Formats: sequence, structure tokens, C-alpha cells
Amino acid sequence: MPRTRVLGGYAATGSWLDGLAAGAKVACLLLLSLAAMAAPGWEGLALLGVALLALLASCRLPLGRLLLALRPATVLLSLSLLANGLVVDGSFDLGLMGGVGLRWAGLARAGMAVCRIVLMVGLVLVMTSTTSTSSLSRSLVRGLSPLGRLGLPVGDVAMVVVVALRFIPEVEEEFALIVRAQRARGVRFDQGGPVRRLRAYAAVMIPLVVALFRRSDELAQALRDRCYASGSGQSWRQGETWGARERLSLATSLALLAAAIVLPALF
Repeated sequence: MPRTRVLGGYAATGSWLDGLAAGAKVACLLLLSLAAMAAPGWEGLALLGVALLALLASCRLPLGRLLLALRPATVLLSLSLLANGLVVDGSFDLGLMGGVGLRWAGLARAGMAVCRIVLMVGLVLVMTSTTSTSSLSRSLVRGLSPLGRLGLPVGDVAMVVVVALRFIPEVEEEFALIVRAQRARGVRFDQGGPVRRLRAYAAVMIPLVVALFRRSDELAQALRDRCYASGSGQSWRQGETWGARERLSLATSLALLAAAIVLPALF
């Protein structure tokens, strides 16, 4: 089974993005995600697509990694295309059977929605592949630190984020192990209709949930053994230095946001 780690899959590649401050990467991610959602036409989405391909190439991430990251959402994206493009009242542009057919306008609208999702998944993949979970957590704490004056337990939030991000690869690994074990026992996940396949995966989900509860108990016991207490997360408040690269990255993201919105009006 392929290992698809969108979150929690940090692996240093030596690219320039590895050395970029985590806060700058989070800010750029937010700006580019906003651009993907706000782009009114295909021109803006194409520009963002070129930028995403450049980012993937610069941090040495193969395009297949993005395709694997999108694999869990394939069914949902396909249903979105059909729901927007399929008509049953005869008002179709391409007939399929009887009054059922496809409308080009609906498919184009759904295609834009799918492209937005692909862009956002790709951006998240780039950021999490070049940023450690501890750096992301420190960046989050710095962003939430003003709310600490209102009583928000910022250190506890950092701990929750770290645990959540680091558990994602654990869930993936446990899932793969259980699937291989069930296949060895004769369970077939690729045979029969959708209902039969869902029932087959019930043999995976039940032991997976049990295993995750067991690991969470082990983690809780480890925290108790180390005398972890609420509000003890002062080590998260380390500073972060922004240099010319961080400012240039932020300016480039702002320029892409503006261009993605303005481009359709120019053509």
C-alpha cells in the first residue's frame, strides 16, 4: 500500500523552502489558498497551477506524491463532477441515455471547484513536506499568543497540534498493517460491489480504532510519567527571525493573489 503523508510527512530535502521560517510558510499558504478560492477564472487557476508545479520542483517533490495525496479524495471529486454536470431533465449538451446527459457549463463549474481543491492539497503538501511539526506548532503558538491574555491555554494548544500532526503517520502505518494482516487472512477489498467492499473495510476499522485508543492511552501514561501539566508549554515561545527570503516569499504570495484575481479581467 502506498504511503501517502500529506500532513506529518516532513523530510528534509535541502531545498530553499526547508530553511524558510515556518511562520512565513504558514502566511504564504494562507495567501495562496485564498488566491485559489478567490480566483474567478481559469487564467488565475492556471497561474497558481504553474506556481505549484514550480514549488514541487524546487523542493524535489515528484508529481506522483501529489497524485497519491489526492487519492483519498478521488471518489468525492468524481461525485462533485457528476453532481454538477449530470442532468436528468433532458436539458443536456451531451446525451447519455434517455433524458440523462451532461451539461458543459456544469462540468466547467465543477472542474473549477476540483482545481481549487487540488491546488490547496498541493500547497499543504509542499508546506508539510518542508516544515517539521514542532516548527508548525511554534508558529501557531506565536500566532495565538495575543489570545493568551484572554485566557487561552496557548501551550496546551501547541501540545494538541503536535500530537495530532504526529499521529497522522501513526494512523497511516497502523491502517496499512491491519489491511495487510486482513488480506493474509483472506479478506478481499477489491471484489464485489460498493456495499460488500464497505463491509470488508469494517474488518479494518474496528481493530484500527482499538489500536488508536491503545496508543493514546500509552501517550497519556507517558505524559503523566513526565509530570506534564497544563500551562507548562513555555518552550513553544521561541522567537523566529524573518529575513529577506521570508519577506520576498510573502511579497510573491501577495502578488500571486492579486494576479489570480485580476488576470480574468485582462483577457
